[in-house]
Amino acid sequence: MSIRGKIWKFGNDVDTDVIIPARYLNTSDPKELAHHCMEDADPDFTRKIRPGDVILAGKNFGCGSSREHAPIAIKGARVALVIAESFARIFYRNAFNIGLPILESAQAAAEIREGDDVEVDIETGVIVDHTTQKRYQAKPIPPFMRELLTAGGLVPYVRRQRQRAGGR
Repeated sequence: MSIRGKIWKFGNDVDTDVIIPARYLNTSDPKELAHHCMEDADPDFTRKIRPGDVILAGKNFGCGSSREHAPIAIKGARVALVIAESFARIFYRNAFNIGLPILESAQAAAEIREGDDVEVDIETGVIVDHTTQKRYQAKPIPPFMRELLTAGGLVPYVRRQRQRAGGR
């Protein structure tokens, strides 16, 4: 799976309240959450992004509460991928559970600039910055986690497994 889009850059310790402010947690509708994605960090974020764009951040992206609303808001905003130096562990798992691709690369997080045009091979973890012509290597996603992404998340993955086994 290959993703190509524009970079939207954020710093270290972007917590789930920045990704989706708590005042919007009265819904779990991805389209509604998407309207408010990153609005406390950049009020115009959802008006500027395009489907397939990429969020790039520093250390500890998704820290704070364990709410699934954060990766749902990002995916609902049609951001194709999040690359960060590191992720909070619960955000990491929630992202795969809902089918949002994420990659870790300290070098990419430090060097790629906002607005750069990048192409990412999810399977190999290779990131190509077409703006600077530099290449980066992210930690590859383990095969099982790639299966979750391909299925669209944990629930669709489990449904598919049940169907293959002849169950409901």
